[in-house]
Amino acid sequence: MVTYAYDPAEVSNYGKDRMRFELGDTMVEGGADTSALTDEEIEAALAAYPKSWKRAKLFLLESLYRRFSYEVTTRTGPLTLELQERAKQWKKDYDDLKKEISEETRSGPPPCVDERYRKPPYFYTGMQRNRRI
Repeated sequence: MVTYAYDPAEVSNYGKDRMRFELGDTMVEGGADTSALTDEEIEAALAAYPKSWKRAKLFLLESLYRRFSYEVTTRTGPLTLELQERAKQWKKDYDDLKKEISEETRSGPPPCVDERYRKPPYFYTGMQRNRRI
């Protein structure tokens, strides 16, 4: 059973509703016609990356922009639907978040290193100061 639900009161908690809010996928009233992701897809992404909200979001953004990139601009009389624009926005959000995650991993410790086994850096500021003077 595929479900589409959104509760704005739950946006403060890191979960399905907050992810919908951050992705802009909050129109769930029409089910598959108005919503881009199912609750199950969001829950699966959160379960795949339980320790990293940003990686779960990156996973969903990639799914969104790839899934909707084939949509084209549709014109019906005076009405024009720029369906390609939302895929471009999700692609931009994906690239920005990927860059942010990449910068965080470069500046911090490697994710596989256990903090208990980390040693202080060999070189440090002021290591050549003479403490006797």
